[in-house]
Amino acid sequence: MSFRRLGLRTGIISCVGKDESAEAIVHKLKAAGIDGGHMQRSPLTRSGLSLIISQDKKEREHIVFTYRGANDDLHISPQLLARRSTRWTHITSLSGVGWQKNLRTLFTNKPKYTEKISWNPGALQLAAGKRVLGDFLRRTDVLILNKDEAIELALSGLRLGRRNPSFLNRPVYLLNILQDWGPKIIVVTLGPKGAWAFDGKKVYQQRCVRAKVLDTCGVGDAFGSSFVAGLDATGGNIAKALRWGAVNSGSVVSKIGAQNGLLTRKELSRKL
Repeated sequence: MSFRRLGLRTGIISCVGKDESAEAIVHKLKAAGIDGGHMQRSPLTRSGLSLIISQDKKEREHIVFTYRGANDDLHISPQLLARRSTRWTHITSLSGVGWQKNLRTLFTNKPKYTEKISWNPGALQLAAGKRVLGDFLRRTDVLILNKDEAIELALSGLRLGRRNPSFLNRPVYLLNILQDWGPKIIVVTLGPKGAWAFDGKKVYQQRCVRAKVLDTCGVGDAFGSSFVAGLDATGGNIAKALRWGAVNSGSVVSKIGAQNGLLTRKELSRKL
């Protein structure tokens, strides 16, 4: 939804059930102008569902209880990818027993169906660590993580010995460690402390946009998708892309819900 509102022709690869929730999801995507030709239907499993509990007014955080449902049944094949070529493929959390196979299909077929891959790994991927993800990381154009996720991934590939891992609290260390593993660009977000990026040559830092925080749900996804859209629109300008991410995520936290604050390209340009 974020990519589409920012003016990009967008399609989705996902799996839903054959229930009322699925119909509502597909209808909303279609109404927004998102290509659903790659959507899959699982006949035996209900569509995924999340229950989001907002914390008190002081913390402004949230807890999400998730039922993956039909998400676990997603199957990505080379034939599916061959239907449409694209400049970018943006991968987020994958679940189910076949998630490694799906990732392998996406990355090994990269030159055929997409020019670049941006990736925000989910909990299962981070738990698998560098040993499993190493080959995928080497083929990633943009890796997007929050600070906690970046530390978890870094620890999976480091031999600390007796060293105290507290040095990983410094974003520069995280950026250098993870960039050495292959991604062309690393982005690490730090919540209200902004975001950092590294392309192997230069470190970039972006402050948060000042906003009244009502709900943090979806803010990370808004930042990551807006950063990638900004890279695409500016010919790879990382500093400008970080500003895209900061402005759009700043708008999202000022509204209730993950999508309500997402800006159109025109609205984003005005705020920039």
